[in-house]
Amino acid sequence: MHELHISRRDLRDTKLVDVTLAPLADGAARLKLDLFALTSNNITYAAMGEGMLGYWDFFPAPEGFGKVPVWGFATVIESNAPEIAVGARYYGYYPLAETLDVVPKKTATGFIDAAPHRAAKAVLYNIYTDITADPGYDARFEPEQTLFRPLYGTGWWAADCVTQTQTRSVVLSSASSKTALATAHQLRNLGGVEVIGITSPGNEAYVRESGLYHRTVLYSDAPALKVHAPSTFVDFLGRRELTAAVHTALSYGLKRSIIIGVTDWEATRAPPSEPLPGPAPEFFFVPTYAAARLKADPQLGAAMQTDLRKFYPASHAFVDVRRISGADAIQATWARLAAGEIPPREGLVLSF
Repeated sequence: MHELHISRRDLRDTKLVDVTLAPLADGAARLKLDLFALTSNNITYAAMGEGMLGYWDFFPAPEGFGKVPVWGFATVIESNAPEIAVGARYYGYYPLAETLDVVPKKTATGFIDAAPHRAAKAVLYNIYTDITADPGYDARFEPEQTLFRPLYGTGWWAADCVTQTQTRSVVLSSASSKTALATAHQLRNLGGVEVIGITSPGNEAYVRESGLYHRTVLYSDAPALKVHAPSTFVDFLGRRELTAAVHTALSYGLKRSIIIGVTDWEATRAPPSEPLPGPAPEFFFVPTYAAARLKADPQLGAAMQTDLRKFYPASHAFVDVRRISGADAIQATWARLAAGEIPPREGLVLSF
């Protein structure tokens, strides 16, 4: 069975490894990954793999390497857990590998992986949902679900967060990334704010033609950015120089600065040498924010699921699904993703 091991120091350095599976432990189940997506969100997982978030820790790998997490569907191929049936299919969080062994703790809609090394992680990442009990599942749109389900959730909650700020303008960096597109889509649904996308010259036409942004701005023009105040900056890029430019341009009209992604994984993570104008950037961690909002208003969960299912077909207006299969092709696709060579209109859906 194949696994793709990715260097923690250089995401372009990978090893495709053929592993021999050990006997399955008592109380465990083994799932085979059927379908998954690769987007810049996976680059964020790898770039933020160390430290507080510890995305590398979900799926142990040899020293110096990691198995990047992906979202997708997998089928149980072996089970020593009485409540988990062979042949059952689950949506969830998997390593970039053909198989995953879990220690399932049964829930109403599937199970939680109770493996000890995952106990301290946010429960959102440990949930595996049986497709027969999944309110977000739609058999017509499996590829779209692998691509957008986690990203749309992030964008939906980010838009909810922004609207709590009573802002007039929202500026999104890395505007062509799938999570930024989802965020812009939900902001347009909610209305009442101007949505501005910052992007590169190569992606400018795509961002503009997506119809999700009121205005498109190039990175080089960020220092001269003008928007209606109060404003919010939602950062998916993670490039210190851009953050400084946006803060300086918007100055004290900027009411909130939110960090969500790191699509530029080679950018320095060091804090700025001087304080930025406006609010200090804050990291937006979806599991924590969503849990608090759902506690205050439980109906938001159903609203998000409804909007998610509508988004699957709506995404066809700006993303074309591209199917890729085979271990070698997966390794080559990761190399292209790490090098920033994936056109924004391509939605990469893969299988071993």
